[in-house]
Amino acid sequence: MAARLYLGRCPLFPLSLSSPSPSPKSLTLALPRPLPPIHLRFHLVLRRPRRLPFRFTAAFVPSSAADGPADHELPLKDVEASAVIDQQRQNQGSQLRKRVIFGLGIGLGAGGVVVAGGWVFTVAVAAAVFAAAREYFGLVRSRGIAAGMTPPPRYLSRVCSVICALMPVLTLYFGHMDVSVTSSAFVVAMALILQRGNPRFAQLSSAVFGLFYCGYLSCFWVKLRCGLSAPALNTKIGNVWPVLLGGQAHWTVGLVATLISISSIIAADTFAFLGGRAFGRTPLTNISPKKTLEGALAGLSGCIVIAVLLSKILCWPTSLISASAFGILNFTGSLFGDLVESMIKRDAGVKDSGSLIPGHGGILDRLDSYVFTGALCYSFVKIALPLFGV
Repeated sequence: MAARLYLGRCPLFPLSLSSPSPSPKSLTLALPRPLPPIHLRFHLVLRRPRRLPFRFTAAFVPSSAADGPADHELPLKDVEASAVIDQQRQNQGSQLRKRVIFGLGIGLGAGGVVVAGGWVFTVAVAAAVFAAAREYFGLVRSRGIAAGMTPPPRYLSRVCSVICALMPVLTLYFGHMDVSVTSSAFVVAMALILQRGNPRFAQLSSAVFGLFYCGYLSCFWVKLRCGLSAPALNTKIGNVWPVLLGGQAHWTVGLVATLISISSIIAADTFAFLGGRAFGRTPLTNISPKKTLEGALAGLSGCIVIAVLLSKILCWPTSLISASAFGILNFTGSLFGDLVESMIKRDAGVKDSGSLIPGHGGILDRLDSYVFTGALCYSFVKIALPLFGV
């Protein structure tokens, strides 16, 4: 096979093209040796990423007349390394597209569930809690954590996951979760003590923390959305809300507070990600090396701005100071919730808690910012606002 190559102002030279296989991925083009005084070897790498045209990566390598195969191994490795870097960049771009697409889908679905409220919201929370609890107990049983402690038995992990999923439903039905939490802790302790072998305290502590972390804390979102049923009469959206969908009375304090909280958490994550990539220089903590102080400040600013803007639109809370404090509270809960889950994953020796959501990891990776925030927001609305005014 022959080819020609034009080098600067030089005339056309005949080139020989050789390949070791019928469908080569790497081709070598050698200039004829009679060219004095420099001999060049031209390496051409052909790659075709999925759904994209062929990409060419080339390198000119000076060589002597007595050049052997070993002389061009280093440049060829450089070419292959360049191809690997290009492939990594394409993978990162593909991951970013997946994150954006699935993130928008999750956001729209979550918005509809929050507006619907009632059993729709509670069942959605219960399903998410069940998946998150399964991932949590999977992390507890992973090699990284299990090497330093005794994890709970597999059957008990499954029972705890079911109990966590039932807690939001019981909260909606009874209006509180004290009885369900204490009863669940007693059942778990009794099952561990009656099991065969020697029960360990590490088993009890990890199981009870799972009930608290995945089940108990999630119940506050049900209490926030469905328990605060006082109408937000000043909300402008409620004035145009269709009667068939509940009319103005559908827009309660719980609905408005939940929408502002979730929106400000999304803004905090987004602004922290963008600010960290653009300006991030100072590490925030050793628990999560990718988080930076600059990114955290950007997330805090975005969280406050969104909380204040939505408070003006939804007319709750009416005070600028209260809206700003609500934004700060949401950011604090989301940040430390993220760090707690990062600490668990670090000890487990994994990057993601699971692979349920393409481009995002597991369900716990997406809900870690909301774990503690529901309890903080509910306490803010029930305790802080009545003391200092709306």
